[in-house]
Amino acid sequence: MQKKQFGKTGMQITPVGLGAWAIGGGHWESGWGPQDDQESIATIRRALDLGINWIDTAAVYGLGHSETVVGKAIKGRERPYIFTKGSLVWDEYGKVGHNLKAASLRREVESSLKRLGIDVIDLYQIHWPDPDPDIEEGWSTLAALKQEGKVRHIGVSNFSVEQMQRAEKIAPVETLQPPYSLVHPNVEKEILPYCQQHHIGVIVYSPMASGLLTGKMTRARIANLPDDDWRKGGTEFQEPRLSRNLALAELLLSPGHCTIRQSLPRLSAHVIPARWKRRSRQPSSV
Repeated sequence: MQKKQFGKTGMQITPVGLGAWAIGGGHWESGWGPQDDQESIATIRRALDLGINWIDTAAVYGLGHSETVVGKAIKGRERPYIFTKGSLVWDEYGKVGHNLKAASLRREVESSLKRLGIDVIDLYQIHWPDPDPDIEEGWSTLAALKQEGKVRHIGVSNFSVEQMQRAEKIAPVETLQPPYSLVHPNVEKEILPYCQQHHIGVIVYSPMASGLLTGKMTRARIANLPDDDWRKGGTEFQEPRLSRNLALAELLLSPGHCTIRQSLPRLSAHVIPARWKRRSRQPSSV
């Protein structure tokens, strides 16, 4: 599989990566319902066998469970690039909150390294710029962790241009991970041009709008989603947005219309979630 230069990191990554949000499972506020860990591990290993060379996860996915599953999947084989994120923390009751304080981020990094079973994280990202007044402290901490060798590269997720500019006064922003799809094209106006101008590598999440643009999503399927699948109550999965989104998905399947890949031309790569696991009837190539 061809590879692309990932901004100024020096990493050469495949145009498609494997996102590990869904494999964190359910029973937390942004879960995707129950998942079979063995199937998730098999999916990750199959993706790597087919040439994908990076996995994107986060500490909060499944409240640590996603990182644990990823760690099991990569154990004992040639390691892909591992990208993860911090700043979302949880208490003993599973309630998730935001924290960009230095001590909290340092604890998160150590916990992520342990769950993943690795010595260094290839890319560590601030998951959300919240609380906004603590962005500078959080970014300074990531810069220090890079100097200490705990992480190789540092990036941000869900940041605005103004927030990236604030961070860059402290240390270069190497990468950005925003949401981007035909349902959410907002980053095209300012954020993507800024990243292109400043050589910031971009990987996007939810390029298929969490399943809405696959052509497989229906009203009946949404109604039957598990109660702990966040999409069941998600704004884009409810009216009045749902009709528009399903019509867009149908349009994409019509002859003569662009593909999702053609609609995302300026990006380093896309994160495709492991939720859509390989079946025997699907082709064995990427």
